[in-house]
Order: sequence, then structure tokens, then C-alpha cells
Amino acid sequence: MSTPASTEPAASSQEGGPSSAPTDQLGEFIGRDPSLLAFNRRVLAQAGDATHPLLERVKFLTIVASNLDEFFMKRIARHKRRQAAGLQHRTHDGRSLAQNLAELRDLVRDLQDSAADCLASQLVPALAEQGVHLTDYNDLSAQDQARLQEWFHSNVFPILTPLAVDPGHRFPFISNLSENLGVTLRTPGSGDRVFARLKIPDGIPRLAALCPEGEVGVISDPHNVRFVPLEQIVMHNLDDVFPGMQVEEVMPFRVTRSTGVEAEEEEFENLLQHVEDEVRQRRFAEAVRLETPSDASPAMLELLVEELELDADSVYSRSGPLEYADLDELYKLDRPDLKQDTWVSVIPARLRPEDTDIFSVIRERDIFVHHPYESFQKSVEWFIAAAASDPNVLAIKQTLYRTSRDSPFISSLIRAAEDGKAIACMVELRARFDEDKNVRFARQLEKHGVHVAYGMIGLKTHCKCSLVVRREGDGLRSYVHIGTGNYHPGTAQLYTDCGLLTCDPAITTEVVNLFNYLTGRSMNRHYDSLIVAPSAMRRKMYDLIDREIEFARAGKPAQIFAKMNQLEDVGIIRKLYEASNAGVEITLIVRGFCCLRPGVPGMSENIRVLSIVGRFLEHSRIFFFGAGREDPLDGEWFIGSADWMSRNLNDRVEVACPVTDRDARARLQRIREVGLADRLRAWELRPDGSYVRLQPDAGADPDSPSLLGTFETMCRDALATRPRA
Repeated sequence: MSTPASTEPAASSQEGGPSSAPTDQLGEFIGRDPSLLAFNRRVLAQAGDATHPLLERVKFLTIVASNLDEFFMKRIARHKRRQAAGLQHRTHDGRSLAQNLAELRDLVRDLQDSAADCLASQLVPALAEQGVHLTDYNDLSAQDQARLQEWFHSNVFPILTPLAVDPGHRFPFISNLSENLGVTLRTPGSGDRVFARLKIPDGIPRLAALCPEGEVGVISDPHNVRFVPLEQIVMHNLDDVFPGMQVEEVMPFRVTRSTGVEAEEEEFENLLQHVEDEVRQRRFAEAVRLETPSDASPAMLELLVEELELDADSVYSRSGPLEYADLDELYKLDRPDLKQDTWVSVIPARLRPEDTDIFSVIRERDIFVHHPYESFQKSVEWFIAAAASDPNVLAIKQTLYRTSRDSPFISSLIRAAEDGKAIACMVELRARFDEDKNVRFARQLEKHGVHVAYGMIGLKTHCKCSLVVRREGDGLRSYVHIGTGNYHPGTAQLYTDCGLLTCDPAITTEVVNLFNYLTGRSMNRHYDSLIVAPSAMRRKMYDLIDREIEFARAGKPAQIFAKMNQLEDVGIIRKLYEASNAGVEITLIVRGFCCLRPGVPGMSENIRVLSIVGRFLEHSRIFFFGAGREDPLDGEWFIGSADWMSRNLNDRVEVACPVTDRDARARLQRIREVGLADRLRAWELRPDGSYVRLQPDAGADPDSPSLLGTFETMCRDALATRPRA
């Protein structure tokens, strides 16, 4: 793998958050939404960072735009619904709904301007130097325009559906996140004007490729290619779409809609039917954002705002492309020199021999896996596949929150059920944006004899657990996988997650009880080894923090380390403040938003918060409590599915599992050490809510995590376990 050429980012070293204020004037918490936008600032900084390959930088830009879409669909939509209902809701940092929405609008506009500037001033010129040109239609020669016109008539024109708005035609429905052209037309010789909407069709590349020779759309030379936006091609051929009409104005626009309102679960009797209905209705949810170019037509804006029932603050007229996802076409180029080297996960050392019996290896000792550095396919997928084909396995149980459309887990469970094994699957139908897929999985599994549970009233099942019951000797033995990420082969290549394969009875017995709780009506809520939400996770975390407080007061080593996606829960934050004031050393790696305000004297001066953003999505949840010991390997370690968020602790079924194997603890300690040493991809949260990118220490070892960063270091660690040729 290549070492980055420089550790100096092209973007500013400080991103996001309000302007600095004296610490004695800061509130107790950082606002969740501004903190989430600050995270997107850190992602945007990757697009401006020359240590990433060029096309990877383009991909980071598309991630920012996608995250903003989801932000409007979920967070902004929720705030607007509350505001419309007259609710006097206040945010973590004490703002009213109106104040919060006003601040978020300013932050979003600034973020969008920065993204557009990054594309125009950095990425477009850098791509051009590599022979990849993003070209405006007007800058093409007449010959090339003619080539595109011919391509348009053959590949685009037949599927266009212009929809006029007049007394005989109502205003059309504008689908979520669709790209559209608003067109003002007039009949020659008449003063009457009519509005028409033309949707840019799906299923066609949004950037048409032009090489010096060959057909449009066929890339004969990836080192010399021009890409022309599809909407520009359509705009310059409107005379053929509206023959005989005079085109007066054309304006691209894009609409974002809410994800919809979740009904109270007592309102319906059949969860499966309800989720199917909700997914169908979502496409008709209210509009929350209208995006247009900065030179938007006032007349068309007025019409769209009225028809979509939006207010002026929901309009974002801006520079840059309306749909950054169109740039995904660039990543398809056969230009490995502009991309990150493909990472091939390493098979865990103990599972490497071809004749390995995975169950015998687990019996020898727990197996700890760290994805994507270690293979998900040759560990977790293999565990379930082996169980499905093993004649000694009597039962398999698994939770599914998100998985791939061609999930090997679904295939394995079906095969096992058809072979006569007792198979149960807890499918969470309400996994946001995956509801329709999970409904199909549930029906498919039921069709093949799998016992499917759809979820629990009032709770989402978010834990990542699998249970295999196997006949061995004169009795039964249970095997378990507990992980921090979904059973999704795709995201397992992109997200960093941890997992534990064990047959420790102290854990497996409690996982049996957990599945009885999930699929049946077991009233057992007591667990000695597992930490389960919502029954006990909050209280257990409080107790573990309180214990560190007592150690600190007694003069013993006291420390807490936690790694998660986001931190928002008020109770946990205040408990951490209490621990900080008692002298507990607290270090947190929180990838996304963080509402805890670190480094404030008298409140959180012993708390440090880092965020690591780069090649993979940091997704693992790891919790460490020093337990009064000097050696971290003698402390208590847990991995689990839950962030420290109110929804995870109160409204979801979550599981954290103790890690007792000393080698596995050493692996977790290594993850901790590397993250804290990172000076390439790490950012530190300041008391005012801003993030500062950390810089390497002078004279740092070039092969150290400080200069390599977390992702390169962990890849090298994994490669070092491969046998030498």
C-alpha cells in the first residue's frame, strides 16, 4: 500500500463550530445538529486533502452531499414538523427550534459554498491535469455538440416525459432527490406562458463521456476524456422536446422530501403490513428543501415554492452541481493511478488452514476479528455457512438489521431451514432506508420455513448477534458471534468493525436468553455477562463510570476510553463530567457528532475527544474501564452495537459483550493506541465545538501511526500476520 506523500492537508486545519468564546461562557452541551455538520466539514476536508488519491477526493465530495440529503430528510424535516405543530422544543445547547433552524441554514449554505469551491478550484483543475475534463456544453465544438445531439436522440429523447402545467394539467408530483428542469414556454404569436417540468431520466449516466474518437459514452482513452452533464445536453435540445413552442426560461431544480412520520406502534396491528404501507407513502412525504442554481428564475421559484408548500428559508440557490452523485461516473474510470489501492482483507491467522473446523478453533479460544482489515467472508460469513451445512448443528438464530440484497446470510439460513434445522431470524423491519429490503427478506425467509420475528413493540432491534447450537458428545454446545457492525458483506469492506466468536457458556447462555426475549415473550431481563439495552445498559455504564470515580478518589489509576459513532445522551455526558471532576482520565474517539463539550475547566478538563476520518468509516464501538489497574489488559473491555445516544440506551435492543481473552484485549488496546497516536487523519474537538486537525510531532518515525494514520497502520498490522512466501 502506498504511503501518503504529505501530511499537510490542503484544507484549513480548523473546521466547523461557532467562533471561539471564553470557556466560562460556554453551555453544558454542544448542539447535535451543528456538530453533525461539523463532521461533514471534516469529510469535506478529505476532498481537499492531497494525501488522498484524486478520485477518492471526488468520492469524499459526493459523501458530503449524500450526508446533507439525509440531514434534510431526517433532521430538518423533524424540526420543521415540530415547529409546524407549535412545539416549544429546545436543543441540547438551549436553542429554540427557530434559532436552531436559522443557524443550521447558515451552516449548510457555508458548507455548500465550500464544497462548490473545492470542486471548482481544486478538483476540476486537478482532474484536467490528468486528462479528465468536466466540460460545459457551450465550450464544445460544433462537431462535438452534433455528436451529443445524435446520442441524445437515440438514448435520451425517447424516455423523456415533459409535463405541462395548465388548466388541463395539474402540477406534477416531484419525486424525492430527482433532478428536474423547469421550463417556461410560450406559443409563438401568443402572450400566454406555460410552465413544464422535465425530469432528468434515471438509468442513464449523468455525465456523458466524450473521447476524441468513438461513440459517445464509450471511453476509449481514460487518459483523455471529457464529461458533459446530462442536464446540459437536455437543456440544449429542448426545441426537439417542445417542437413548435418558444422556450423562454430553463431552470434546473432538485427537491428533497422528508423520510415521513413514524406512527405510534399502538395504531397498527400488523407490523409487516404497516412498514410496507409506510415505505409506499414515503415518496409522497412533504418537501423540505428546494435546490436551484444561484441564478434561479424568480418566477419559477415563486411557482415551485407555492406548489411545494415551502417557505423562503427552504430554498437553497447555490453554485456547484445540484447532484454531486453525478460525479460517481468519474470513479468508474479505469484509472487505478487516481484511486486507492484495493484492500484485500487478510484471513484471520487461526482460520487460515484450508481444512480448518471453525467450531474446533472457537473451542480452543475466542476469535477476535477486526474488519475490514480481517476478512468478514472468511470469519463471520463462514461461521453461519458452516453451521448451515454441519449435520451436528440443530439450530441457528440471527439478528438482521441491515444486509446486502444478495446476502449470503439469507442463503445460508434458507439452506439450513430446508435441511431441517431450527432457524430463527429477528429481522428489524424499521431499519431506516432499508425497510423495503428487509420486508422482502422477511417474506423470503418465511417462505422457506424460517421462523421470523419482525421486531418488538416500541423498540428497534439493533444488536448484532448470531447463535449456533450444536450437538457434541452427549450434550449441546452453543457458539456465538457478537459484533459492532451489521451482517452486511458490502459495508464490512468499508466500515471498521469488531466481532467476537466464542463458546464461553457465560456469554452463550445469555445470548440464548436474549433470543428468547426477542422472538418469544420471555420476561428474563437479568444478564451477568452481557450488557443489554434498554433493560440495563444505561445503569451498567453509570456503574462502571462510578467505579472509576471511586478509584480516582482513592488515588488509584482511573481511566475511561470509548470509541463510537456519536455521543449525545445527556445522562452519560453528565456522568462523564462528574468523572472528569473526580480526576478520571477520559479519552473518547467519536467519529460523528458529539454533544459533550471537552476541556472546560471545572466541568470537563480531563476529557479529550478525537474524531478520525479517512479511508474507511470508523464504526466500531469499544468501551474500556481501567478498573484501578496499571496495565490496560487487566481492565474491563467491551464491544457492542450501541453508541452513547438516548435512542440506543432507551429505545433499542442493544448488546455489549465483555472481552476476556487477553490476546483479544491486546488487539483492542492496539486499536486504542493507534487511534490516539494518529496525526494524519485525527481531529480534536475544542471546547467551542470546533475541530482542529492534529499535526505530526516533529521528527516522528515515518512508519509510526503518527505519520501513517490509523487506516494505513491497521492495514500494515494485518499484512504482517500473513505467512511469508
